[in-house]
Amino acid sequence: MASPSDHKATIIDGKAIAQTVRSEIADEARQLLEKYGKVPGVAVVIVGDRKDSQNYKRISEAELVSKLHELNANPDIHGIAVQLPLPKHINEEKVLSEISLERIEPLFVPCPQGNGCWKLLSRSGISIKGKNAVVVGRSNIVGLPVSLLLLKADATVTIVHSRSGDQESTIHGADIIIAAAGQAMMIKGSWIKPGAAVIDVGTSDVDDPSEKSGYRLVGDVDFEEACKVAGWITPVPDGVGPMTVTMVLMNNLDGAKRLLMQ
Repeated sequence: MASPSDHKATIIDGKAIAQTVRSEIADEARQLLEKYGKVPGVAVVIVGDRKDSQNYKRISEAELVSKLHELNANPDIHGIAVQLPLPKHINEEKVLSEISLERIEPLFVPCPQGNGCWKLLSRSGISIKGKNAVVVGRSNIVGLPVSLLLLKADATVTIVHSRSGDQESTIHGADIIIAAAGQAMMIKGSWIKPGAAVIDVGTSDVDDPSEKSGYRLVGDVDFEEACKVAGWITPVPDGVGPMTVTMVLMNNLDGAKRLLMQ
Protein backbone atom coordinates (compact mmCIF):
# COMPACT_ATOMS: atom_id res chain seq x y z
CA MET A 1 0.00 0.00 0.00
CA ALA A 2 1.37 3.43 -0.99
CA SER A 3 2.22 5.80 1.83
CA PRO A 4 1.11 9.46 1.82
CA SER A 5 4.70 10.41 0.94
CA ASP A 6 4.33 8.49 -2.34
CA HIS A 7 1.37 10.62 -3.44
CA LYS A 8 1.88 12.67 -6.57
CA ALA A 9 -0.66 15.21 -7.79
CA THR A 10 -1.92 15.08 -11.36
CA ILE A 11 -0.16 17.85 -13.28
CA ILE A 12 -2.57 19.97 -15.32
CA ASP A 13 -0.77 20.55 -18.62
CA GLY A 14 -1.78 24.07 -19.59
CA LYS A 15 0.18 23.95 -22.85
CA ALA A 16 -1.58 20.78 -24.02
CA ILE A 17 -5.05 22.01 -23.07
CA ALA A 18 -4.37 25.38 -24.70
CA GLN A 19 -3.29 23.64 -27.92
CA THR A 20 -6.51 21.61 -27.98
CA VAL A 21 -8.63 24.74 -27.49
CA ARG A 22 -6.64 26.60 -30.17
CA SER A 23 -7.36 23.78 -32.62
CA GLU A 24 -11.07 24.17 -31.85
CA ILE A 25 -10.78 27.94 -32.36
CA ALA A 26 -9.06 27.37 -35.72
CA ASP A 27 -11.87 25.05 -36.82
CA GLU A 28 -14.50 27.65 -35.98
CA ALA A 29 -12.47 30.37 -37.70
CA ARG A 30 -12.41 28.26 -40.87
CA GLN A 31 -16.19 27.92 -40.67
CA LEU A 32 -16.52 31.72 -40.44
CA LEU A 33 -14.26 32.07 -43.47
CA GLU A 34 -16.40 29.66 -45.47
CA LYS A 35 -19.64 31.38 -44.46
CA TYR A 36 -18.68 35.08 -44.37
CA GLY A 37 -15.39 35.23 -46.26
CA LYS A 38 -13.65 36.61 -43.16
CA VAL A 39 -11.67 35.33 -40.20
CA PRO A 40 -11.42 36.89 -36.71
CA GLY A 41 -8.93 39.75 -36.68
CA VAL A 42 -7.18 41.05 -33.57
CA ALA A 43 -4.80 44.01 -33.28
CA VAL A 44 -2.33 44.05 -30.40
CA VAL A 45 -0.83 47.52 -29.97
CA ILE A 46 2.64 47.52 -28.41
CA VAL A 47 4.27 50.89 -27.79
CA GLY A 48 8.05 50.63 -28.04
CA ASP A 49 10.31 48.32 -26.12
CA ARG A 50 11.00 48.73 -22.42
CA LYS A 51 14.65 47.86 -23.08
CA ASP A 52 14.95 50.74 -25.53
CA SER A 53 13.78 53.87 -23.74
CA GLN A 54 14.62 56.14 -26.67
CA ASN A 55 12.39 54.34 -29.16
CA TYR A 56 9.81 53.99 -26.40
CA LYS A 57 9.25 57.76 -26.42
CA ARG A 58 9.11 58.37 -30.16
CA ILE A 59 5.34 58.04 -30.53
CA SER A 60 3.12 60.78 -29.13
CA GLU A 61 -0.22 60.28 -27.43
CA ALA A 62 -1.97 61.93 -30.39
CA GLU A 63 -0.27 59.55 -32.83
CA LEU A 64 -1.30 56.55 -30.75
CA VAL A 65 -4.91 57.73 -30.53
CA SER A 66 -4.92 58.28 -34.31
CA LYS A 67 -3.74 54.70 -34.85
CA LEU A 68 -6.51 53.40 -32.57
CA HIS A 69 -9.12 55.35 -34.53
CA GLU A 70 -7.75 53.77 -37.70
CA LEU A 71 -8.08 50.30 -36.18
CA ASN A 72 -11.59 51.08 -34.90
CA ALA A 73 -12.65 51.81 -38.48
CA ASN A 74 -11.09 48.66 -39.93
CA PRO A 75 -13.88 46.11 -40.58
CA ASP A 76 -11.35 43.26 -40.54
CA ILE A 77 -10.38 43.98 -36.92
CA HIS A 78 -12.77 42.51 -34.33
CA GLY A 79 -10.70 43.09 -31.20
CA ILE A 80 -8.07 45.61 -30.09
CA ALA A 81 -5.69 45.16 -27.15
CA VAL A 82 -3.16 47.74 -25.95
CA GLN A 83 -0.25 46.27 -24.03
CA LEU A 84 0.21 47.99 -20.67
CA PRO A 85 1.94 49.79 -19.11
CA LEU A 86 2.37 52.63 -21.57
CA PRO A 87 5.22 55.18 -21.39
CA LYS A 88 4.78 57.84 -18.72
CA HIS A 89 4.14 60.60 -21.27
CA ILE A 90 0.99 58.81 -22.48
CA ASN A 91 -2.27 58.86 -20.50
CA GLU A 92 -3.39 55.22 -20.30
CA GLU A 93 -6.98 56.04 -19.34
CA LYS A 94 -7.31 58.47 -22.25
CA VAL A 95 -5.87 55.98 -24.73
CA LEU A 96 -8.02 53.05 -23.61
CA SER A 97 -11.15 55.20 -23.74
CA GLU A 98 -10.50 55.77 -27.45
CA ILE A 99 -10.97 52.09 -28.29
CA SER A 100 -14.42 51.27 -29.60
CA LEU A 101 -16.32 49.26 -26.97
CA GLU A 102 -17.29 46.63 -29.51
CA ARG A 103 -13.58 46.18 -30.28
CA ILE A 104 -12.25 46.00 -26.70
CA GLU A 105 -15.06 44.15 -24.92
CA PRO A 106 -14.77 40.90 -26.90
CA LEU A 107 -11.13 40.46 -25.86
CA PHE A 108 -11.59 40.90 -22.13
CA VAL A 109 -15.16 39.81 -21.31
CA PRO A 110 -14.96 37.28 -19.83
CA CYS A 111 -11.56 38.02 -18.29
CA PRO A 112 -8.91 35.91 -20.09
CA GLN A 113 -7.02 34.98 -16.92
CA GLY A 114 -10.16 34.10 -14.98
CA ASN A 115 -11.71 32.23 -17.88
CA GLY A 116 -8.41 30.41 -18.39
CA CYS A 117 -8.52 29.14 -14.80
CA TRP A 118 -12.10 27.98 -15.23
CA LYS A 119 -11.27 26.26 -18.52
CA LEU A 120 -8.31 24.40 -16.98
CA LEU A 121 -10.58 23.04 -14.25
CA SER A 122 -13.39 22.01 -16.58
CA ARG A 123 -11.08 20.48 -19.21
CA SER A 124 -9.38 18.44 -16.48
CA GLY A 125 -12.72 16.97 -15.41
CA ILE A 126 -12.69 18.75 -12.06
CA SER A 127 -16.18 19.38 -10.72
CA ILE A 128 -16.86 22.93 -9.53
CA LYS A 129 -20.54 22.78 -8.56
CA GLY A 130 -21.02 22.66 -4.79
CA LYS A 131 -17.30 22.83 -4.05
CA ASN A 132 -15.55 25.21 -1.65
CA ALA A 133 -13.23 27.47 -3.64
CA VAL A 134 -10.69 29.88 -2.19
CA VAL A 135 -9.28 32.63 -4.40
CA VAL A 136 -6.04 34.07 -3.04
CA GLY A 137 -5.84 37.66 -4.31
CA ARG A 138 -8.49 40.25 -5.14
CA SER A 139 -7.14 42.03 -8.22
CA ASN A 140 -9.40 43.24 -11.00
CA ILE A 141 -7.29 41.20 -13.42
CA VAL A 142 -7.63 37.76 -11.83
CA GLY A 143 -9.00 37.52 -8.29
CA LEU A 144 -12.37 39.22 -8.68
CA PRO A 145 -13.20 37.93 -12.20
CA VAL A 146 -12.35 34.31 -11.41
CA SER A 147 -14.39 34.54 -8.19
CA LEU A 148 -17.44 35.58 -10.20
CA LEU A 149 -16.90 32.77 -12.72
CA LEU A 150 -16.66 30.21 -9.92
CA LEU A 151 -19.82 31.59 -8.31
CA LYS A 152 -21.59 31.30 -11.65
CA ALA A 153 -20.50 27.65 -11.75
CA ASP A 154 -22.18 27.13 -8.33
CA ALA A 155 -19.07 27.00 -6.14
CA THR A 156 -19.00 28.54 -2.67
CA VAL A 157 -16.28 31.16 -2.98
CA THR A 158 -14.07 32.81 -0.37
CA ILE A 159 -11.53 35.51 -1.26
CA VAL A 160 -8.32 35.68 0.78
CA HIS A 161 -6.18 38.81 0.56
CA SER A 162 -3.32 40.55 2.35
CA ARG A 163 -5.61 41.80 5.14
CA SER A 164 -7.32 38.45 5.74
CA GLY A 165 -6.78 36.77 9.08
CA ASP A 166 -5.67 33.12 9.41
CA GLN A 167 -5.08 32.62 5.70
CA GLU A 168 -3.69 29.12 6.24
CA SER A 169 -6.84 27.62 7.78
CA THR A 170 -9.10 29.29 5.21
CA ILE A 171 -7.03 27.94 2.32
CA HIS A 172 -6.83 24.49 3.94
CA GLY A 173 -10.61 24.18 3.77
CA ALA A 174 -10.71 24.62 0.00
CA ASP A 175 -11.54 21.97 -2.56
CA ILE A 176 -10.31 24.38 -5.24
CA ILE A 177 -7.52 26.93 -4.76
CA ILE A 178 -6.87 29.76 -7.21
CA ALA A 179 -3.55 31.33 -6.20
CA ALA A 180 -3.22 34.85 -7.61
CA ALA A 181 -1.46 36.90 -4.95
CA GLY A 182 1.85 37.46 -6.71
CA GLN A 183 3.89 36.25 -3.71
CA ALA A 184 6.46 33.59 -4.48
CA MET A 185 5.65 30.20 -2.89
CA MET A 186 3.51 31.71 -0.13
CA ILE A 187 1.16 28.70 -0.07
CA LYS A 188 2.88 25.74 1.55
CA GLY A 189 2.02 22.09 1.10
CA SER A 190 0.66 21.92 4.65
CA TRP A 191 -1.88 24.61 3.76
CA ILE A 192 -3.52 22.42 1.13
CA LYS A 193 -6.38 20.01 1.72
CA PRO A 194 -5.55 16.50 0.49
CA GLY A 195 -6.95 16.00 -3.01
CA ALA A 196 -7.61 19.70 -3.66
CA ALA A 197 -7.29 21.22 -7.14
CA VAL A 198 -4.68 23.99 -7.23
CA ILE A 199 -4.53 26.55 -10.05
CA ASP A 200 -1.42 28.70 -9.65
CA VAL A 201 -1.70 32.02 -11.48
CA GLY A 202 1.29 33.66 -9.78
CA THR A 203 4.60 34.19 -11.55
CA SER A 204 7.70 35.40 -9.73
CA ASP A 205 11.40 35.03 -10.44
CA VAL A 206 13.71 33.80 -7.70
CA ASP A 207 17.50 33.61 -7.73
CA ASP A 208 18.85 30.27 -8.94
CA PRO A 209 22.58 30.07 -9.79
CA SER A 210 22.01 26.66 -11.41
CA GLU A 211 19.98 28.30 -14.18
CA LYS A 212 21.73 29.96 -17.13
CA SER A 213 19.61 33.07 -16.59
CA GLY A 214 20.50 33.15 -12.90
CA TYR A 215 16.86 32.82 -11.89
CA ARG A 216 13.83 30.56 -12.26
CA LEU A 217 10.11 31.18 -12.39
CA VAL A 218 7.92 30.04 -9.51
CA GLY A 219 4.28 30.48 -8.63
CA ASP A 220 2.41 31.46 -5.48
CA VAL A 221 2.41 27.80 -4.42
CA ASP A 222 5.35 25.70 -3.19
CA PHE A 223 5.01 23.30 -6.12
CA GLU A 224 7.16 20.42 -4.85
CA GLU A 225 5.42 20.30 -1.47
CA ALA A 226 1.96 20.84 -2.96
CA CYS A 227 2.43 17.90 -5.33
CA LYS A 228 2.60 15.60 -2.29
CA VAL A 229 -0.87 16.67 -1.14
CA ALA A 230 -2.98 18.13 -3.96
CA GLY A 231 -5.11 16.10 -6.32
CA TRP A 232 -4.38 18.35 -9.30
CA ILE A 233 -2.00 21.26 -9.77
CA THR A 234 -0.81 23.58 -12.52
CA PRO A 235 2.94 24.12 -12.96
CA VAL A 236 4.66 27.47 -13.36
CA PRO A 237 5.44 28.10 -16.15
CA ASP A 238 3.24 26.21 -18.67
CA GLY A 239 0.10 26.17 -16.56
CA VAL A 240 -2.20 29.19 -16.62
CA GLY A 241 -0.04 31.31 -18.96
CA PRO A 242 -0.75 29.45 -22.22
CA MET A 243 -4.48 29.40 -21.44
CA THR A 244 -4.60 33.17 -20.87
CA VAL A 245 -3.37 33.88 -24.40
CA THR A 246 -5.73 31.23 -25.78
CA MET A 247 -8.70 32.81 -24.01
CA VAL A 248 -7.91 36.14 -25.68
CA LEU A 249 -8.19 34.31 -29.01
CA MET A 250 -11.42 32.63 -27.88
CA ASN A 251 -12.91 35.96 -26.83
CA ASN A 252 -11.89 37.48 -30.16
CA LEU A 253 -13.58 34.62 -32.00
CA ASP A 254 -16.79 35.24 -30.04
CA GLY A 255 -16.56 38.97 -30.78
CA ALA A 256 -16.06 38.30 -34.48
CA LYS A 257 -19.13 36.05 -34.53
CA ARG A 258 -21.26 38.80 -33.01
CA LEU A 259 -20.03 41.44 -35.46
CA LEU A 260 -20.30 39.21 -38.53
CA MET A 261 -23.78 37.99 -37.65
CA GLN A 262 -25.22 41.49 -37.22
